[in-house]
Amino acid sequence: MSATLADWGEHRLLRRLQRFSPPAVVGDDGAVLKPEEGRSLVVTTDVLVAGVHFSEATTPPDAVGWRAMAANLSDLAAMGATPWAVTVGLSLPPDTEIAWVEALYGGMQRCLDRYGGAIVGGDLTRSPTPTLAITAFGQVDPGQILRRQGAQVGAAIVVTGYHGSARAGLALLLGEMAARAGGDRWIAAHQYPQPRLDVLAPLQRLTLGANIAAMDSSDGLADAVVQLCRASGVGAVLAADQIPLDPDLITAVGQELAQGWALYGGEDFQLVLCLPPQIAAALVAELGPPAAIIGTITAGLEVVIGEGDRLQSLDQAQGFQHFPAP
Repeated sequence: MSATLADWGEHRLLRRLQRFSPPAVVGDDGAVLKPEEGRSLVVTTDVLVAGVHFSEATTPPDAVGWRAMAANLSDLAAMGATPWAVTVGLSLPPDTEIAWVEALYGGMQRCLDRYGGAIVGGDLTRSPTPTLAITAFGQVDPGQILRRQGAQVGAAIVVTGYHGSARAGLALLLGEMAARAGGDRWIAAHQYPQPRLDVLAPLQRLTLGANIAAMDSSDGLADAVVQLCRASGVGAVLAADQIPLDPDLITAVGQELAQGWALYGGEDFQLVLCLPPQIAAALVAELGPPAAIIGTITAGLEVVIGEGDRLQSLDQAQGFQHFPAP
């Protein structure tokens, strides 16, 4: 059996984990950071709990680390910010194997190596349930901060990629569906999501001075559109046939279920943007498929989806909620 936290103790593990951080910023009671001149600081926090966000059946420790980090970096992208620094709060049972912890940190580090940022501190506590709390810090020029409340009537709604793939990957891992063509992509979408920081450069270049709104779709596409509309005091009409779905997913489960997973499955970590129509078209052309315009912002407060006269309200409650309303 591999060594556990109980075998090593807190201080030995912390010394081992410090190798994942820049030497100049760890070892004291806090990290000293100084934002670049003229830039704003964006801070976001996510908590992942075993049995709620991940399990041994669906997520190896490397993927737990990657997903936890990607979730935070996706929130930074939704604010227009680039990654800068990260702190990690880790709560674990004493019988947790050291190899599991190192693989967890390896996944986080691989994500940061790809997208930027560094682990600059954190905390380690004892808990009956493995829990990972990450706080990420990003930097952004004040004039390029993205917010949810900027959607304007007549704006086009853009999504930056496929939806429903992460939910399909979870279905495969849970045995809810048999192996299918495209399955490896869906499992990768669930275990190793890619935060869309690559969208920021073309978006900032194309939208200078424009009224826009943005958030990520980690809690589902329907949830993102509804929240954008509520924050902006507007409504929306989505074209069901324009939502980008993996063609193999449609073949595997049918259009209706694939669309349901796209709207309510969550954890796709794409950006949802409300942009002036010409800018939206230019951005989609630059990003290429599967980025797409999926709807329009309207003056009413209702958020609907459909084709022609066959419209129905989006049911935000179908998406995952930690504390659903009674």
